[in-house]
Amino acid sequence: MTDRLYSVEEVAERLGLHVRTVRGYVRDGKLPATRIGKQYRITRADLEAFTGLPAPEGGSVARQRYSEVSSIIEVDAADPAIADRVGTLLTAAAGTGTGQGQPLRVQTFYDRERARLKVILVGGLGDTARLLEYMEGVLAS
Repeated sequence: MTDRLYSVEEVAERLGLHVRTVRGYVRDGKLPATRIGKQYRITRADLEAFTGLPAPEGGSVARQRYSEVSSIIEVDAADPAIADRVGTLLTAAAGTGTGQGQPLRVQTFYDRERARLKVILVGGLGDTARLLEYMEGVLAS
């Protein structure tokens, strides 16, 4: 027998689900499993068929470190020209990210009545810091 067998606990950890949820899938017949003693075992092939993705090799879950920054910046006393310059700069700079797999997302909102610019940035640590420096340069001039 060469096919790897996973316990319900291992499958729950790999899928980010609660153990009871996985057991429910098994009982409902959504996830094929073999009962060995009092425990269910799921084959690698059945897990791949259930998720539509290949099961990771080895016994532990491979995790990749990921960090993301969410920033909300409010600028008071901003005229429409500054709001336009900041929005154009950030949008263009976000499109030329470093390609580290973390896309930058930029949203700008300008309230003419209050002369307030609000910018929302979401992305990786370095890229977000770079955009904040660009924004500081435009606002300081």
